[in-house]
Amino acid sequence: MAGVEFSLATLAVYLGYVLRTSMNDWDGGVLSPMAVVVVSSSLIFSMLAMGLYQSRSREGYEGVIVRLGASYAAALILISLFFYIFPFVHLGRGVLGLALITSFFSMLIVRFIFMKTVDEQALKRRVLVLGAGERAAFIFQRIRRKSDQRGFFIVGYVPVSEQVQRIPGEYTLLVEGGLRDFVINNQIDEVVVAIDDMRQNFPADALLDLKLTGTVDVVDVVTFFEREMGKIETRMLYPGWLIFSEGFARGAIRSLIERMFDLASSFLILMLTWPVMLLTMLAIKLEEGKDAPLFYKQTRVGFNGRLFDVLKFRSMRQDAEKHGAVWAQQNDPRVTKVGAFIRKYRIDELPQVVNVFVGEMAFVGPRPERPEFVKDLSEKIPYFSERHRVKPGITGWAQLCYPYGASDEDAEQKLQYDLYYVKNHNLLLDLIILIQTVEVVLFGRGR
Repeated sequence: MAGVEFSLATLAVYLGYVLRTSMNDWDGGVLSPMAVVVVSSSLIFSMLAMGLYQSRSREGYEGVIVRLGASYAAALILISLFFYIFPFVHLGRGVLGLALITSFFSMLIVRFIFMKTVDEQALKRRVLVLGAGERAAFIFQRIRRKSDQRGFFIVGYVPVSEQVQRIPGEYTLLVEGGLRDFVINNQIDEVVVAIDDMRQNFPADALLDLKLTGTVDVVDVVTFFEREMGKIETRMLYPGWLIFSEGFARGAIRSLIERMFDLASSFLILMLTWPVMLLTMLAIKLEEGKDAPLFYKQTRVGFNGRLFDVLKFRSMRQDAEKHGAVWAQQNDPRVTKVGAFIRKYRIDELPQVVNVFVGEMAFVGPRPERPEFVKDLSEKIPYFSERHRVKPGITGWAQLCYPYGASDEDAEQKLQYDLYYVKNHNLLLDLIILIQTVEVVLFGRGR
């Protein structure tokens, strides 16, 4: 989708140039290719930041219009800033105006067509689930909404003999004539293996035959969830999958690149946000008095379990934890008026840029937890300690994908997204998370 819309934006700039040069009162010279790239890239960057490329978005056409309008406003600021800094890259205001108007309406049309056709079964990948027991029921319960099946369609569930069936009968399929013939005759694109006990009646020969055809993908249920839901289901996870799966890659060069990225980003953020931080400090003092502390230090668990003090603007009353450590809650009564505002827009997190600068945190990573909670959760939730294999971050994949939570169940759900990040993190994923964090701030998703 992004590629199509990038092409539309590029064509719109050229069309705007042609339309403007056709007018007798203007001679803008030759159109700069760099200007075209700047306009198209700024539009796609802003649309990504506004959440228009979320694969499981449930918003209607009206929501798309609002987000698209906000994207164009943000893109106009970026474009204007670029042309101000680099005046030798010229693009006339008339050309830019025509390009933005043309691309806006063309993208609206493309989005409308996409939203009308995306749920057409003929365009989806056809998936067959092998199994109808507990693991298959997990798929059935977690992937029932249309928004969860945007790119695929589950044809049905195939029971395996002598295993308990947990799928309603109307969703199960009787395979006659062999699995291979059934898959080919029903044009199945992928088989998801969700068998509870692999030691009993596992159709190894049939699955190998399907795999070697080269036309049918065969994946296990954990891999299927990882790809489609952007998380690793801990309740179905086993050590062998972690050992033999790809990912978890690190190295000296990669670590150096990540560190340079964090240093440059933290310095830039500090330079851009110091007026906001100054106003925040003034607001805290005005609400609670000149002797009120501005910052809040709290011990957290960092990379490889090392402890460090995280720095935040104080958003709660000074006696918030007089009875000991407790989970932060949504609409927490301990939060001050200024605190509620700075928490809503994540201004309270800004001092953590100092933690990033000194290397205790990264911009992107799992949110650091308190040692008291880590000890308790590590005993209750398998693989919880694996989230400490990377540096904790100010923002992260779990914050984008899961709403605010303050319970053991919420911690387990967020862990699934944290494990996905630990396994798949790279600079591109970090950039995507940073960009989409803008949407969290502006539209109030997650925490």
